[in-house]
Amino acid sequence: PTTDPQDRSKIDETEATRMVRYAIDHGVNYVDTAYPYHNGESERFVGRVLQGGYREKVNLATKLPMWAIEKEEDAERILNEQLEKLQTDHIDFYLFHGLRKPRWETVQSLKLLDWAETALADGRIHHLGFSFHDDTETLKTIIDAYSGWVADAIQRLRLDMAVQRVCGEAPAEMLVEPSWSCASRRMLGIIERRLVQRGTRQGTDWLPHGPVHPHGQRPASL
Repeated sequence: PTTDPQDRSKIDETEATRMVRYAIDHGVNYVDTAYPYHNGESERFVGRVLQGGYREKVNLATKLPMWAIEKEEDAERILNEQLEKLQTDHIDFYLFHGLRKPRWETVQSLKLLDWAETALADGRIHHLGFSFHDDTETLKTIIDAYSGWVADAIQRLRLDMAVQRVCGEAPAEMLVEPSWSCASRRMLGIIERRLVQRGTRQGTDWLPHGPVHPHGQRPASL
């Protein structure tokens, strides 16, 4: 929640703190944020809300903003900045944010996996993953390229012709529905059968980006 609907940086700290701590007190143990959320204020808020013993109760996830990375030093600087904002000495799940083909090429050209391995070794991050915004061929390429992935937050899959290429089947209803609805409705049937199994064979865990309505639609609000 925010105090100003026109300014996402104006977090309603009292209400948001009540919500987050209520959730943790009732069993939620995974807290996700990212560098750009709430115009850069989300990580600072999460760092504050997890004080008072709450940090020790959760697995904390945040993300490296791939669009801001032009050299390896950018990744190093941003990770250290995130640790300071979050008031922690480590991030449990660190995701390359919004990978698509051009950003994956950046990961490769700047050897960011090697950089991430260093951060894993020194304990600043405990697990490495990525969020994803591209087609299934790119997803397969990314999964196959590194055996250390532990989390995929798949936010959008274009499942029209890509489904036919990957899975050998493309039911007619899938070709006319929105991307989110396609991914949601067929998640267990097509995505799990091929893509999830492919990643799981390499030890990859999967984090759903949001709940799915029984009819394959994303809820308007939670």
